[in-house]
Amino acid sequence: MNRRKKSITDMEALKAFLRSQKLKATPQRLMVHEAMMELGHASADMVADYISGNCNTKITIASVYNVLSMMADLKIYSRRMSGNNKMYFDVNSFKHIHIYDTTSNSYKDLIDDELLEMVEQRLQGRQPKGYKLESIDIQLICRPARKTRKKKAAL
Repeated sequence: MNRRKKSITDMEALKAFLRSQKLKATPQRLMVHEAMMELGHASADMVADYISGNCNTKITIASVYNVLSMMADLKIYSRRMSGNNKMYFDVNSFKHIHIYDTTSNSYKDLIDDELLEMVEQRLQGRQPKGYKLESIDIQLICRPARKTRKKKAAL
C-alpha cells in the first residue's frame, strides 16, 4: 500500500494551496518553500542561511521559523526534533521512516511502505493501555560506519 502524498513542489500549486487556506503567498513564504525544496530536511537556521546565500536577501531566523511552523501546521511539512534539541522540518509529510545521523545531526528518508504496513498491522488492536494511538513515527538513530567516515576524511 503506497501512502505517499505528493509534496507541493510547484510554486503555482503552493500559491493556490495558500489561497485555498485564505493566506497570501508572500515573498518570504515562497523563499522558505524554495529553500526547503532544495534542502529536504532543515532547521530554521539552515533555511535562513540558504536564503541569504542563494536569494541575495536577508530574512530573520524568527520569520523563517514562523513560516516553517505555519507550513507544518498546514501539513505541507512535518516536524522532527533532533538529538541536539533543534527543530527540523521535512518536505515529505507522508508516512515514512527517518534515519537520523547523530554525528552530523542530519536526516535522510527511508521509504519502506512494506515495513510501515507490518508495524501498523502488528499494532492494530494493541493500543497501549490508557492511550489512543494517533500515529506511528519510526526513526532509526545511527552514526556513519567507520568505512564511510574514512572515505569522507580522505576526500
